[in-house]
Amino acid sequence: MASRRSLLLLLEVLFVTFLSASAYLPETGGITGDNVVEVNRSQREFDYFALSLQWPGTYCRGTRHCCSKNACCRGSDTPTQFTIHGLWPDYNDGSWPSCCYRSEFNEKEITTLKDGLDKYWPSLSCGSPSSCYGGKGSFWGHEWGNHLQSLHKKHGTCSSPVFHDEYSYFLTTLNIYFKYNVTDVLYKEGYVASNSEKYPLGGIVTAIQNAFHVNPEVVCKKDAIDELRICFEKDLTPRDCVVSKGLTSKKSCPKYVSLPEYTPLDGDAMVLRMPTDKEGL
Repeated sequence: MASRRSLLLLLEVLFVTFLSASAYLPETGGITGDNVVEVNRSQREFDYFALSLQWPGTYCRGTRHCCSKNACCRGSDTPTQFTIHGLWPDYNDGSWPSCCYRSEFNEKEITTLKDGLDKYWPSLSCGSPSSCYGGKGSFWGHEWGNHLQSLHKKHGTCSSPVFHDEYSYFLTTLNIYFKYNVTDVLYKEGYVASNSEKYPLGGIVTAIQNAFHVNPEVVCKKDAIDELRICFEKDLTPRDCVVSKGLTSKKSCPKYVSLPEYTPLDGDAMVLRMPTDKEGL
């Protein structure tokens, strides 16, 4: 009997010791890796994905600084179709999670995807983007950890439990982009890049609705389409988008919109220097 009591006492001591030690272990989430720590436990799991596409002709016309990594400066190879801005986890109330996990980005994991990323998910600026945790980083690390727009600082690290690593996040986003080819849909309906034509916003929205059976979200800069978003459930089936807080297509876009062409800067017009931090991205 004494031996049995001693054994039970020993087990109790070991159990209490385990609980005490576990209190000091780092909080971890669904993202795999050795250096991943949950940093914002107050945020619930996201509700859906928004594939945000940007129209280079609108963004690039404001380009004043050129460098090798800026796709606006590729001359005849400058993108002429919608390019990926990001695959964003969002909430149904129009808000979004941000900076969910502190995760070390390993660019080697996406080496085999670089050609596709450079063409269809390029950087359209020269500045070094900031991270959620301060400092500057690579463009792809920025896409994984947060994003160029402060409105959506999240992406890869907030996409758990759907994505668990860099490779699956970037590869799946590319595949969705190819499958739901917005540029082709609009071109087939006669909505092509032009510096003189304006198109009915309703016609563009209807073309996407007919092709994908969802309601998209459209964002404009003045009369030019800047971004177009297609949304997906967590299983990546299409769904209607929820208009982001403080933004509606009616407020953002006029009844008639443009898809401007972009004439890349020539050698004399290029400003071959990096923008300062104050000049921004």
